[in-house]
Amino acid sequence: MPDASIILELCEILGITVNGLLSGEEIDMESYEKRTDENLIALKRKDENNMTKNVTISILFSVTLLIGIMVCLVCNIAIAGNVTWSLIPASSIVFAWAISFPSIILGKRGVVVSLVSLSVFIIPYLFLLGNLIKVKEVFSVGAVVAVTSIVFLWIIVATFNRIGKTRKLIALGTTFLLAIPFVIIVNVMLSKMIEEPIFDVWDMLSIFILLIFALASFICGYAKKKRLMK
Repeated sequence: MPDASIILELCEILGITVNGLLSGEEIDMESYEKRTDENLIALKRKDENNMTKNVTISILFSVTLLIGIMVCLVCNIAIAGNVTWSLIPASSIVFAWAISFPSIILGKRGVVVSLVSLSVFIIPYLFLLGNLIKVKEVFSVGAVVAVTSIVFLWIIVATFNRIGKTRKLIALGTTFLLAIPFVIIVNVMLSKMIEEPIFDVWDMLSIFILLIFALASFICGYAKKKRLMK
């Protein structure tokens, strides 16, 4: 069964109704209402099955991470006699869970929730991590890069919400282009904070690859729009 987000566009391309697509055949008016009910029930059943599967995966994922935390704590106490280094992996696992859990249980609908969770927890996590390992740069440098990265991620989400629904390749090409000033901005900030050169050969190579990917996406998007490719 097609993903619900593309059904209307798919039906428009094929010149059929949604019920015709879901039924796999043309529907006469006499059986239209019956087939509509059947299709709605099938869609609801599919959503329920997906939710059940996501809940099961989410529980297994959470239990696995909890076991990982317990193993770290037990090993730390057994070796050192108290809780010391285990707080580092434990806090990182909790942080990873807070970001990943919405996407696992909600699927595509949870991506934005995961991004909100990342935006909320990244600064407290870096502050805690910096204190645990006693390296101030983890927070001072990491927070600046993290905030810049989160802004970039929200721009990507806005780009795909704006034009990605109908022109995914154009949105992808735009994302690759936007990644270039992002790389430059991050490099400039890092050069001022840790006295590193703004650009090296790998940075130039990364920018060149991003340009190639952006150009390829725009060309494919144009070709698809002109029906030159499927």
